[in-house]
Amino acid sequence: MKKRNEADQLPSVVIEVAAAIVFRAGKLLITQRRPHDHLGGLWEFPGGKREPNESFENCLQRELREELGADFAIGELFDEITHAYPEKMVHLKFYLCQWIAIEPQPIHCHAIAWISREDFGLYEFPAADAKLIEKLHSAADLW
Repeated sequence: MKKRNEADQLPSVVIEVAAAIVFRAGKLLITQRRPHDHLGGLWEFPGGKREPNESFENCLQRELREELGADFAIGELFDEITHAYPEKMVHLKFYLCQWIAIEPQPIHCHAIAWISREDFGLYEFPAADAKLIEKLHSAADLW
């Protein structure tokens, strides 16, 4: 019997995602996934899947307009994470962004919230975001 190595067990589908970290007045913007979506009901950082031949920054700009109807300036890369779920692998790039105009609305998400550093424990996030949340929580200078 052939022994499976770790590489054989990793999902072959890789989804590339760009997400925004947006602070305003000491609060962080998060969005809730729609109930019928993958990991429905969980909270996340706004953004979405990168299209072929699209830069991560352009993807994020497009996704923020589609998801929230607001304008943001895309800033520097804050963190990059690859996480394996049983059915797929996600490669996430998180960018520090600045809200520019038009109040964000839950257009293609279930809800939005502006949370304080102490509020993280009140919201359930996907497993892929765990390390980022730790990093954000400990980065007092961002709040």
